[in-house]
Amino acid sequence: IVADVEVLRRFSRCFTERVGVLDDSYLDTGRALGPSRLLFEIGTDGARVVDLRRRLRLDSGYVSRLLRQLEGEGLVSVVTDPADGRQRLVHLTAAGRREWKRLDRLAEQHARRLVAPLSDRQRLALDDALAAAERLLRAATVEFIDTDPRSSDAHEATTRYFAELQQRFPTGFDPADALVADPIALRAPHGAFVIVRDGLSPVGCGGLQRLDATTAEIKRMWIHPDWRGVGLGRRLLDHLEQVAWHLGRTRVVLDTNSTLREAIAMYDTAGYHAIERYNENPYAQRWFAKDLARSPTRTRRRTPR
Repeated sequence: IVADVEVLRRFSRCFTERVGVLDDSYLDTGRALGPSRLLFEIGTDGARVVDLRRRLRLDSGYVSRLLRQLEGEGLVSVVTDPADGRQRLVHLTAAGRREWKRLDRLAEQHARRLVAPLSDRQRLALDDALAAAERLLRAATVEFIDTDPRSSDAHEATTRYFAELQQRFPTGFDPADALVADPIALRAPHGAFVIVRDGLSPVGCGGLQRLDATTAEIKRMWIHPDWRGVGLGRRLLDHLEQVAWHLGRTRVVLDTNSTLREAIAMYDTAGYHAIERYNENPYAQRWFAKDLARSPTRTRRRTPR
């Protein structure tokens, strides 16, 4: 076993033992971790069942069983969403809100007991280590999801992307033409649009459009600023190359603005080379290409259910 996998396994065993994951009565609440965690995630504002499943990455059947348990305890109520009859909403009852507050208090007390023996310096070191571990593990487990460029996730991601370009480009950015062209050019079967999602939230996106029988253009590639520095940009680029290959393209091109220096550096390390202008994009100042000599490395990918 490679060293990093062994370290992760060892940490997982240590952590689950000390935080009570294996206890029948998590934090002495009388219920196991599963229903306790679900109760906490429902929160005082309630949630959609589908969102709980995505956020916790749980099977729908398992979530249903946990909800029935919490309903049986009188802690939650499950109703049909009046705005969408296909969806269900979960809310805490009065007893559920009291239990949620108790669970929050018990978790806080347990965490304080765990770190109590540590010095201030050790606590700061633990904070930094756990924050880095959380960020890297979340980055490692994001999903690359093929979606329609008109979907709500695609709209949310591209809206944030365009807002960032508006701030970073010296001349600003007007997405008017893109709002019309993208839903057509970035759709299957000739194009593609990919969302990078962590649980509920899109944290990145990228698209492909057909230029000719052998060439695809990478478009709208973006990673949320909070997720940069953990290799997601390169993974997304590799993924888009893989999608282009499966669409029958053996060459990819892209353009960018000189302001986006970190993107240009990534393209250089990923094997792209500078080419002459190939389009009329008024915001483009640099143009790049790469030949896909063989099937690119596969990345974790799925399509929406």
